[in-house]
Amino acid sequence: MSHHAMPPPFDVHDPAGIDDLLSQEEKDVRASVRQLVDQVAQPYVAGWFESGQIDDPRGLMKHFGEMGLLGMHLEGYGCAGMSSVDYGLACIELEACDSGIRSMVSVQGSLAMFAIWRFGSEEQKQEWLPRMATGEAIGCFGLTEPDHGSDPGGMRTRAIRDGDEWILDGRKMWITNGSIADVAVVWAQTDEGIRGFVVPTDTPGFSAPEIKHKMSLRASVTSELVLDGVRLPGDAVFPEVRGLKGPLSCLNEARLGIVWGALGAARSSLDAALSYAGDRVQFGKPIAAYQLTQAKLADMTLELVKGQLLALHLGRRKDAGRIRTEQVSLGKLNNIREALEICRTARTILGANGISLEYPVMRHANNLESVLTYEGTVEMHTLVIGQALTGHAAFR
Repeated sequence: MSHHAMPPPFDVHDPAGIDDLLSQEEKDVRASVRQLVDQVAQPYVAGWFESGQIDDPRGLMKHFGEMGLLGMHLEGYGCAGMSSVDYGLACIELEACDSGIRSMVSVQGSLAMFAIWRFGSEEQKQEWLPRMATGEAIGCFGLTEPDHGSDPGGMRTRAIRDGDEWILDGRKMWITNGSIADVAVVWAQTDEGIRGFVVPTDTPGFSAPEIKHKMSLRASVTSELVLDGVRLPGDAVFPEVRGLKGPLSCLNEARLGIVWGALGAARSSLDAALSYAGDRVQFGKPIAAYQLTQAKLADMTLELVKGQLLALHLGRRKDAGRIRTEQVSLGKLNNIREALEICRTARTILGANGISLEYPVMRHANNLESVLTYEGTVEMHTLVIGQALTGHAAFR
């Protein structure tokens, strides 16, 4: 049966018509987050990146909490209980502003809050989750160590029992939100295997010096966690979970936000390149009128559309309870790699202006170099997919 209705006009911001696959509620979530980001972060983020600090990170988190973005895909305890797709659309808008801004929200909701929500005791959940959902309390997630990134099973941070209490000693590295956190979820070796602990950051022996001199994620708080004889009550430990399945399941939760979020950085860079190409005149006409520029714009658009379709598909699978770890690895490996290439190509269209903070492109490219590595390097996700394909583990 043929249909003769006229198709809608071509939309340069949605060239494949992917919005047809979204509900009105999902579009409303996206619009609300975009509006908030435009008010509280977008006008200032280039300055934050240049100075290497956010003026009021706690205030910014409260704005996100008021919108319901913190732990938005969790149920109960003051959380919004929204879908994975809603969360993904929010991540795109946050990262279209800056990867560091999205990281703040992701670490709060998908790592610190999710760990407590999924593995914590009822007392731990009641104590922390409602305040974290509003942004009143900020959390961080301590897994990576100075000498143990891709191989967290070798962590040296240790917790030993002392009567009814625990004593923690060790170091964690590259911890988003660490210096402003009220609570840290810390993973440590014990005689019973790796276990997770809920550590109030005002506990004696705990400190979180901020990491300076970064060239990436500069509009984000990144810290070391230092635990020197941190004494905790017996009920500070997650009661049931043992081994790496606890922290790795949290990382898998957070990676889906990255699969979406990186596309925000790519979209922002593509938009900047498209606008610039239309305004920049060389040899008597806009550079957008030249074939090589159009080829770059078409290729960037193609990769962005494919990434958006992959993210949406994985989000729907997550909401249906059908997503696998290997599928999240497919999404992260592809979308970060292609987002980074989009940023680099956009930079070439802007020429020398591409390195200026007056435009977002180089800032996004610098940020994505970190996103490419954290929560699973290219090598780790490649080998996860390789093992799924062949049945052979090639990690060692």
